Amino acid sequence: MKKITGVMFYYYFICKKKLWLFSNGIALEEENENVQLGKLIDEDSYSDKNKHIMIENTINIDFLDKWKVIHEVKKDKSIEDASIWQIKYYLYFLKMRGIDIEKGILDYPKLRKIQDIYLEEDDYKIIENTLKEINDILLLETPPYQKKISICKNCAYFEYCFV
Repeated sequence: MKKITGVMFYYYFICKKKLWLFSNGIALEEENENVQLGKLIDEDSYSDKNKHIMIENTINIDFLDKWKVIHEVKKDKSIEDASIWQIKYYLYFLKMRGIDIEKGILDYPKLRKIQDIYLEEDDYKIIENTLKEINDILLLETPPYQKKISICKNCAYFEYCFV
């Protein structure tokens, strides 16, 4: 199985084509306004924390509280389900390495909201199936078909996919 990063896991829940493109070195995020705004929010928020903890060059945790709670910072709730699964993947990834984390927190500094995320017993099977499906997508010769959906208009890959 190929190495599956946190970003890849996140993209799986957003768009399988975006996952494939990103994983094959087609990275269009740097020029995207939404991505740049997210980076600014990340830089300006929680400046007192030790941020961007990279583990095994696979998962990049926004910040940790005493190795008990992981935090993932997002600019808004538009893709909340993908963010929740990204955190659950981080919790799973660490647990598989013997590191028990109490919970994850999804932080929305711009909205001044947080959401607690826990790794539930049923999540293990979903995560393991998702990892297999991601691996299958990464092995494809060409990107999978993606129907245009509402979030596409704000995606860094919009012009690549639809123009």
